[in-house]
Amino acid sequence: MTTNKNKIINDPVYGFITIPNDLIFEVIEHPYFQRLRRIKQLGLTNLVYPGALHTRFHHAIGSMYLMQQTLHNLRAKGVEISDHELEGSLLAILLHDIGHGPFSHTLEFNLLDSIKHEDISLLFFQKINEQFGGALQMGLDIFSGTYERNFFHQLVSSQLDIDRLDYLKRDSYFTGVSEGSIGSERIINMINVRQDEIVVEEKGIYSIENFLSARRLMYWQVYLHKTAVSAEEMLIQLIKRAKQLTHAQVEVIATPALKFFLEHDITNQDFNNDPRLIERFSLLDDSDIWGSMKFWSTHSDFVLSTLSKNLLDRNIFKIILDNHAPEASFVQQMKDKIQQSTGLNDEETSFFSSAGQISNAAYINSDQKIKILTKKGELVDIEIATDLPNIKAMSKIVTKHYFCWAHTANFQKPSSHRIF
Repeated sequence: MTTNKNKIINDPVYGFITIPNDLIFEVIEHPYFQRLRRIKQLGLTNLVYPGALHTRFHHAIGSMYLMQQTLHNLRAKGVEISDHELEGSLLAILLHDIGHGPFSHTLEFNLLDSIKHEDISLLFFQKINEQFGGALQMGLDIFSGTYERNFFHQLVSSQLDIDRLDYLKRDSYFTGVSEGSIGSERIINMINVRQDEIVVEEKGIYSIENFLSARRLMYWQVYLHKTAVSAEEMLIQLIKRAKQLTHAQVEVIATPALKFFLEHDITNQDFNNDPRLIERFSLLDDSDIWGSMKFWSTHSDFVLSTLSKNLLDRNIFKIILDNHAPEASFVQQMKDKIQQSTGLNDEETSFFSSAGQISNAAYINSDQKIKILTKKGELVDIEIATDLPNIKAMSKIVTKHYFCWAHTANFQKPSSHRIF
């Protein structure tokens, strides 16, 4: 095992981050983890916010740092945490997103067959643990929620977890959306443990309100920004077309890693049955899509080439976002306009528009609740503990409908040659 020698990473958000020991250093050096350098944290959001070029690697390292700060703070408050538990918690948060595929969430249910990134993260975690002779078992137990002290898992995954504390601050920093900035240090200092649960001391209640408010604003302004949603729909349609052509035995040039997943509809069960699949998936990242897209931009299939070229040139679908679903007559009108402009058939035309809905819920009160530790030592749900109407309002799920469609001005007339 390589000697750590107190390796330091200079993070733009937190400054210098020290890698605490050799095991964690070796995990960071592992090819599975290094792959996260090639996966952008916010997918195609840089088409809206040019600075949003940070990666899952940045986020994982930042989360590890915040976890370290949190556990040191809890120790100072008298919470008993062994060195082994501390190391396991750092490994759990470090690897919590290792299962993300290209463009993070965008292709999660498209390139694969409805497989959550958390499930793939678990497979990666298990694989690395095997390779390190079981040295990551504590981290694996904390990550999967099977460790006997549940509050460690809550720090990895809950409504007030380290994951959210980092991504809100980091995404706000790189997008320049200041409304998403949160006082993560203040929140960490207000966290405590009671009855094996993560709680927030009463004097930190306003920091939690700011955290929930920032999360809600970041969803509308960044994560669910209508232009980003539209670009993601284009990418989904592009991969859908590439898979369709590949299954129809049409030659679609792609990197070896991407080619395999275009040819096969991989399910969760397939990953469980074939250990080699996780190795194949570990070779897949954003560059596979962009590189293949440059080949596809000159493909003889009009749908594949047009979607590829428009994404490369940032000719994004038009989009409307509303509280109500778009009128069926309007949707049909736009589809007819595309068809008349291109001469495509109904199936081909379907790739140039998309409809759906997006939801924003800053705080889900039916899920794991955020508990406030009052000055009297009582544990109270945050909606009850606060006199702030904002938190109660933020527990309501807001759903909006969208419809996006291609600019007909960006079409070139397809040739008479058809793939099908």
